[in-house]
Amino acid sequence: MTARLLLIPGILLVAAVPFTAQDRAPQIDSIRKGDLKADLYFLASDGMQGRLTNTPENALAAEWIKARFERLGLAPAGPDQSYFHPFNLMTATLGAPNKVEVALRGSTLRLDSGQDFHPQRFSASAHARGQVVFVGFGIHAPAQGRDDYRSANLAGKIALLLDHEPGERDPNSPLDGVVTAEAANALRKTLAAQARGAVAVAIVSDVHNHPGPSNFEAMARAAWPEPPPRVERYALASLMEQVRIPAVQISPALAATLLSGAGTSLDEIGQAAESAGFTPVPLDVEMDVTTTVHRHVVPDRNVLAMIEGSDPALRNEWIIVCAHYDHDGADGPRVFNGADDDGSGTVGLLEIAEAYALAAREGRRPRRSVLFAAWNSEERGLLGAWAYADQPLVPRERIAAVLNMDMIGRNEEVPEGGGGRFRGLDLQTAESNRNAVNVIGTTRSADMKTAVQQANSGIGLELKLRYDNNMSNLMRRSDHWPFLQHGIPAVWFHTGLHPDYHTVYDRPEKINYEKMEKVARLVYQTSWDLAQQAGRPRLTAGSPEPTRTNRR
Repeated sequence: MTARLLLIPGILLVAAVPFTAQDRAPQIDSIRKGDLKADLYFLASDGMQGRLTNTPENALAAEWIKARFERLGLAPAGPDQSYFHPFNLMTATLGAPNKVEVALRGSTLRLDSGQDFHPQRFSASAHARGQVVFVGFGIHAPAQGRDDYRSANLAGKIALLLDHEPGERDPNSPLDGVVTAEAANALRKTLAAQARGAVAVAIVSDVHNHPGPSNFEAMARAAWPEPPPRVERYALASLMEQVRIPAVQISPALAATLLSGAGTSLDEIGQAAESAGFTPVPLDVEMDVTTTVHRHVVPDRNVLAMIEGSDPALRNEWIIVCAHYDHDGADGPRVFNGADDDGSGTVGLLEIAEAYALAAREGRRPRRSVLFAAWNSEERGLLGAWAYADQPLVPRERIAAVLNMDMIGRNEEVPEGGGGRFRGLDLQTAESNRNAVNVIGTTRSADMKTAVQQANSGIGLELKLRYDNNMSNLMRRSDHWPFLQHGIPAVWFHTGLHPDYHTVYDRPEKINYEKMEKVARLVYQTSWDLAQQAGRPRLTAGSPEPTRTNRR
């Protein structure tokens, strides 16, 4: 019986048919729900205290994963024959002084920190003075048809730019549709301006897209809360260290003052900046900016293991199978167990690694090499995955594909009145998704989509391909995203959000282990097929080109 495809908008159903013995990935039956359950009840137990970054329990989780890789006989894939891939995070505390002065029409305005402006958390401790140039959204994404700096002379100038991005609600926007583009990140905008000679950056809300009254003082307090929050705010040190100039967020009222001599309002010039043909506007005003931000280095680590490929020509190419092991910690007696997010993906990774190890003992190794990666600090901004994607331990051009598992253990459920956490998602019941898995990222690579579909013919899950261009921003909310930004085909297997997501109710007893077994087998089969085939998956024409910041 051949597979029969039933096409429904956004959904692909594949009738389940058995693989032939030669097509089926070896030892796939070793991936069992009982093993997944036993591991998850440990990893997501109360004793692991939610595995928050930079806590003893997070370190214990890393050691446990390392021990499992080692026991399976998998080779270490970190530096110096280690299973750990070290990198640094960075936190920030606000120092003094922080000052902004504006020279306008012969007078000098002295502005108050916390009332008219506040330093960005990624700002350097530095001083600058210069003429202000309005550069629109400050987007540098020429491959996507947008470069707000193409005609700007920013040498010695201060760049005034808008938050967010043009066309942010337009599904047809070349900047990733309604998904927030990586180039819209404030840190990346600052680096783009700095690279073009700017001596400081001032960022203001794009009020034409986000109108309504705002309490800037409250926003400033939220940026630098006192006392500090339970969950620290981290950045990737290798990226934050590149910022050498002052970067401040300014109030719309201050921006209006800067624009007052240009005969335009912030709303008007913001609307003009939506156009791809917008050109920077020099303003007849100078700013003097001093920021004092103390940076603190926090060591972090991923856990990496590998199995070397058997083909002399292909063993230097890599398939990455990954998940993240961190979560949101505990607040006193309230433990954010993170069973689904992402204990489920982590134990799935261990089961897939075991299947590869068992197959290797039988003399069946994949043609390409496979990297098993347990990323850390995903919840803090995909930081472990970014650390590796930015500075991989193997040449980036040899990474053929990335298969990411994040929340593979539940049934997607979007309730009525669920709030902003379900923004952009249709109402749906858990029952309607009892056999479904979302596969996110397939629009970037038709070859990856085909590989997943073919692998699923022996699994029988309902594949839903629906969230690549959705205002929920799911496309950029897990560890496949950094690799896509570097031009590497990558997909995310995700059984969906649910009311227990990021709450103390995300516990191991609520996991659908039978379904999780099927998802893990699907990922294993897909990875095996990609490791075996002669060719490697390609990006779909028109996909965004790689991010250039911090590449090697």
